[in-house]
Amino acid sequence: MNLEATPSNDTLARLAAVIATRRAGDPDKSYVARLFAKGEDAVLKKIGEEATEVVMACKDGDAGRIVAEVADLWFHTLIALAQHDLAPADVLAELERREGLSGLEEFAARKMQSREAKDL
Repeated sequence: MNLEATPSNDTLARLAAVIATRRAGDPDKSYVARLFAKGEDAVLKKIGEEATEVVMACKDGDAGRIVAEVADLWFHTLIALAQHDLAPADVLAELERREGLSGLEEFAARKMQSREAKDL
């Protein structure tokens, strides 16, 4: 993994801004507008398809295809975030909140919060 060549998080913010501008566009001229016009189920179906393609690419071990499929998945996930008036910064803030926690600790904390919510 090449961490030195990691693009800036600004890339996600710029892409989210493009998605926001195309959201109300003409569905005949914009793929993003077309997805929004079809509704949330179409976006969710596309995310499922892209996630499956990521799995298949990983199973094949083709690095170029893995990167391309993850890019497609991220793109469609950004569309889902926009549908719910969320931004990449919201996800990045959550990842930063989790940084330094063990995955097991994070899972246990979420499980405890879930139990507490049920007890209310």
